[in-house]
Amino acid sequence: MTELGPFRVKPDGATLYSNPYAWNQVANLLFLESPAGVGYSYSNTTSDYEKSSDNNTAVDSYTFLLNWFERFPQYKNREFYIAGESYAGYYIPELTDTILKNNNSQTSFINLKGVMIGNGLINDETDSCGVVDYKWSHALMSDEDYANERCSASNSRHQTQSHTLPSRLISDGGEINPYNIYAPLCPSHPDPIWSNTLRSTFTDASIDGFDPCTPGYAQTYLNTHAVQSALHANVTGLPYPWEECSIPINLVYDRSTTTVVPIYQRMITSGLRILVFSGDVDSIVPVTSTRYSINVLKLSIEKEWYPWMDGDINVGGFSVIYKGLIFATVRGAGHEVPSYQPSRALTMAKFFLANKPLPS
Repeated sequence: MTELGPFRVKPDGATLYSNPYAWNQVANLLFLESPAGVGYSYSNTTSDYEKSSDNNTAVDSYTFLLNWFERFPQYKNREFYIAGESYAGYYIPELTDTILKNNNSQTSFINLKGVMIGNGLINDETDSCGVVDYKWSHALMSDEDYANERCSASNSRHQTQSHTLPSRLISDGGEINPYNIYAPLCPSHPDPIWSNTLRSTFTDASIDGFDPCTPGYAQTYLNTHAVQSALHANVTGLPYPWEECSIPINLVYDRSTTTVVPIYQRMITSGLRILVFSGDVDSIVPVTSTRYSINVLKLSIEKEWYPWMDGDINVGGFSVIYKGLIFATVRGAGHEVPSYQPSRALTMAKFFLANKPLPS
């Protein structure tokens, strides 16, 4: 309801309007909340929250998919793609790895064709270095701080100084939205991301004009009793009202690894189609992080860096086609690409699903 779905919520927090850039124009969409405990999802066994991990999330998601395809067998042989952003940079490769390892019988077969990962984590070391370099190159960091924070993104770069993500460079008061460093803020709330206010400079529903209070509209809508009833949400099992990033109090999450580079290598070997895309004004997992991390794979280039077009005159971003992986930037997009550049995001999805390079 804030990115690629068929509906957005109006500023009144009570009514919907159609998203003309929804991805269901090019594919059937199935949204999965994971790990258990986020959104409307829950576990009947509360101790499960203390066992949450990358590995368990992959197994749970895979188990869900097998059961879903059994419940809806008419979709079982359709081409299947997995898409996500941010920490899904780990979720998707780990789920993909689980699917590929278990695709050995008709009962467990999933017709997985490819993955799309936007502004996703890949490799902690190079991801962290990319954040530092991005902030310095976009005037969010002083030369003195950069000298202290810079680190090694490859063997030929600086000596490692730090692999931390320096959060203090974005004001704690919220003057800059780190998820899109040039985006406006929701004016009546100090937190630029998780506001639940309905007050906004926008009075009408707008997709082409980015409304920073959109997450607040959706949060209000999804906490409406009539909406929860219509969605068959078991709200009695939830620890909190619906929140964009709700986390159960007793959730303990265990990261299984600090890199998914080996899984990328297996995905490439398997022949899956892979699109890694990056909104270029995100400072959380910036384009520099993604480029450094892709370079770790040492892939040969099949089509060199070129501008891709969204329409006849608008440059949507830039792309390079490697052997086994497509990388694309999305011009003017933040961390959640379809929120900031919905038309360009849809164009990218359309061409990837059609197995065509982005239009030049």
